[in-house]
Amino acid sequence: MYKKKSPCILAIVAATFLLLAVFAPTAHAHGFGERYDLPLPLTYFVFAGAAAVVLSFVVVGMFVRGQHDGSGYPRLNLFRAPVLQLILTGPVTWLLRAASLFLFFLVIATGLFGSERPVNNLTPTFVWIIWWVGMGFVASLLGNLWAVVNPWKILFGLAESVFHRFNPEWELTLGMDYAERVGVWPSVALFFAFVWVENALPEAASPALLAWLIAAYSVVTLGGMYLFGKHQWLRHGEVFTVIYGFLSRFSITEVRANDSEVCGECAGPSCGPSMNSGRSSDGLRVSGESMDGGGCVDCYECFEYAGDRELNLRPPAIGLHSRGAMPAGLTALVLLVLSTVTFDGFSDTPEWAAVLGWALTQTPQLTSPYFNGLVIANTLGLALFPLAFAGVYWVFSALMLWVVERSGGESPVATELMTAFVFSLVPIALAYHFAHYLGFLLIQGQLIIPLASDPFGAGANLFGTAGYVVNLTVTNARFIWIFAVISIVAGHIIAVYLAHLRANTIYGGGSVALKSQLPMLALMVIYTVASLWIISRPITE
Repeated sequence: MYKKKSPCILAIVAATFLLLAVFAPTAHAHGFGERYDLPLPLTYFVFAGAAAVVLSFVVVGMFVRGQHDGSGYPRLNLFRAPVLQLILTGPVTWLLRAASLFLFFLVIATGLFGSERPVNNLTPTFVWIIWWVGMGFVASLLGNLWAVVNPWKILFGLAESVFHRFNPEWELTLGMDYAERVGVWPSVALFFAFVWVENALPEAASPALLAWLIAAYSVVTLGGMYLFGKHQWLRHGEVFTVIYGFLSRFSITEVRANDSEVCGECAGPSCGPSMNSGRSSDGLRVSGESMDGGGCVDCYECFEYAGDRELNLRPPAIGLHSRGAMPAGLTALVLLVLSTVTFDGFSDTPEWAAVLGWALTQTPQLTSPYFNGLVIANTLGLALFPLAFAGVYWVFSALMLWVVERSGGESPVATELMTAFVFSLVPIALAYHFAHYLGFLLIQGQLIIPLASDPFGAGANLFGTAGYVVNLTVTNARFIWIFAVISIVAGHIIAVYLAHLRANTIYGGGSVALKSQLPMLALMVIYTVASLWIISRPITE
């Protein structure tokens, strides 16, 4: 039987890395000009981090045995207090939605009509720092706030309300069939376009360009909802709903609907007929969110309409444990998130600066700000990193299959193993997100204070904060470096733990399950070493 040892393991992990962190080598924190030097060479600390990941594998193998169905974990339902439920589902929700719509239109307006200087305009700071970086922290640590404040969802919901008032028997959608084989591939394409703008487009901080891109994405999103239905497009095509949805599985909260009638009518992958069969509509095993009794977890569509529902506190990362394989598109999206955030860090290193310099020397005739050597090199880097990650992941999945067969066990093929274990990679993506962006959020994020008083850069001082100067002393390079190292190594250890749970489910525990994870352990160690090397390099951005 599964033994609940995770709190003990996490405590040991935290204590271990707090001790290890004092031996960090040279560090250059994102957002800082200062250099922080620690006494030991990088190789010493890399070996220490890799050894910690290996040690966690041994500890997990010793204490975590048997199958775990993903439902036997402690939960505290915050809705048990009626007053708290009323506040969280009433005034708080409506205030958040109103604020979201206000900021949505304000960001477009400041982009179109405000100062052309990015530092004096609300749009770039809000989009790239407060929203993209900040929402990633909130969703993965606290819960899926995006499901509440998504402005496109709110706008379409308001349009539906008005439409139903005059046409009560009709739905505001053309009701076109969405091919399930397409899955979330539209989100994959849209996310690649998004990170291309962030990492490869030289004008990514242009307020006007960002405003027009937001408007264009609004047309795509609202149009998709109209063509296929609001929830259908949110589940498949609204890229940030999909991304924040799986990142929030790491968080300490979950929403749970205990309404078999509502869930039975839901077309989500963990609801409806798939709850009984254990398969989603595309034939793949679902991820274990369905519950006995017809309810479901982390399905915001059901939570929105269910009468009996819960908002629970839960152990972190437990929502990433899945009983089945993910669709191929979602697997690709997770790998894309992991690889692009890694490329974002690597693109700040001297090594990539040398590549960009070479690209410029090879294309002197390309002088357009949208098509030059820098854009070409960054585009190729963004395209090749995901392909390389997928290829490496496939190789180690194939090694897992080989180890299982050599041990006398039976296993799914390598591509199915890739979909089965992909959620165990999410803590790695989050760890690198935290490590890479914390300094950026704490330092550059302070720009929101003066911009709140003067969002258009027109010389206003609405709240008396227009003269605020960014305070570089709120944190320091030493803290950022220690935090980054702890995040990366701890994220890999959590990934080892989740992968082991997944292997126990697939292979029934025992020696076969343990041996199957040796290739995954090697992959985690390699990526730990690579991540620590990247964050140790001087920043050239």
